[in-house]
Amino acid sequence: MAIITLTTDFGEKDHFVGAVKGAIYSELSDIRIVDISHSVNPFSITEAAYIIQNAFNSFPKGSIHIIGIDSELNPENKHIAVKLDGHFFVCANNGIMSLIASEIVPEKIVEINIHDRIETNFPVLDVFVKVACHIARGGTLEVIGKTIHEIKHLTGIKPVVNTDETQIIGNVIYIDNYGNVVTNITRKIFRDVGKGRNFEISARNYKFKTIHERYSDSINFNLEKHKREEDGKKLALFNSADFLELAIYKSNPQTVGSASSLFGLRFRDTITINFSI
Repeated sequence: MAIITLTTDFGEKDHFVGAVKGAIYSELSDIRIVDISHSVNPFSITEAAYIIQNAFNSFPKGSIHIIGIDSELNPENKHIAVKLDGHFFVCANNGIMSLIASEIVPEKIVEINIHDRIETNFPVLDVFVKVACHIARGGTLEVIGKTIHEIKHLTGIKPVVNTDETQIIGNVIYIDNYGNVVTNITRKIFRDVGKGRNFEISARNYKFKTIHERYSDSINFNLEKHKREEDGKKLALFNSADFLELAIYKSNPQTVGSASSLFGLRFRDTITINFSI
């Protein structure tokens, strides 16, 4: 049984998600639909890419991923279907696939061309559902689009390394449900540039000289519980997706605050790592 996943910025209040699911079931009553997220900030391509990039490989090969972010059709925002690492993606050619496929070459890309058969002002419902269900039935991409060889690339979202490799300048790309701040600096680039040298991470007025593997590594469990400094403990670590993350141990954005609120960090803010010479 085929799986179709949904990632959108539709939220939970409106009818959009329910309508899309209903349209899919009307086409294929035995399909399995999985919600990855509908809480992406409106039109946030980078945020959606981070979520999907770290979720899709947990699904079996052949899964179909509908991405409903900035999907209105216009001359600069065509619709595409992409086969990547055995998975299928249906989305707008707005740069999101260049982020998801940053380290994997797509196997096939088509520009969807069935719009003349479908009148719509809600392309996720009318176009993306048709394409996803066509693929789920075993249909080929060439039937619903013309082959292209390039996708739109987003620039200015990769970390920058200075010429003498003593500094990495990155940016905040995602803030999770706990208010933890995720940067675009990966463990790989940190190791390749740092080469084991001492370092200092700067995030506004906050400094970090240690990177942990787990959140709890910042706590000294050898001390009696009442002597530990746990609440508000600031830490840096490489998260499960291997991106550098700044966090507060057991933070709660609704009560004690979070890394985002306490550090004053928002999307696109700069994070700098300086290495010793």
